[in-house]
Amino acid sequence: MVIRQSSPFGGRTRTETLLTLRLLDESYAREIARVLRRPVSGVLKALRSLEADALVAGRDEGRTRLFLLSPRYFAYAELRRYLERLTEPEDDLRERIGRLRRRPRKIGKRL
Repeated sequence: MVIRQSSPFGGRTRTETLLTLRLLDESYAREIARVLRRPVSGVLKALRSLEADALVAGRDEGRTRLFLLSPRYFAYAELRRYLERLTEPEDDLRERIGRLRRRPRKIGKRL
């Protein structure tokens, strides 16, 4: 990942989590951890701190907590544009996100 050269949002995991959320729009901690190839605990810690800073909003859907960039953040449009610029050189991250399965598998279909 190109972002390893700098971490504009504090830590590397925080920055990578924000980039991933920008590309996915909405996701949960385990999926983000899978994309970033990081431990779930580290991603959860980053999500909690980003939520405390009001950059990320979380909502419960059943037993899962979904996260997205907070539309109530005072500089939401600027944040989205900045994250979009940061993701431009991240071909590896875009490829990993492109391979994610985002819908349920057909019932009875072999794995």
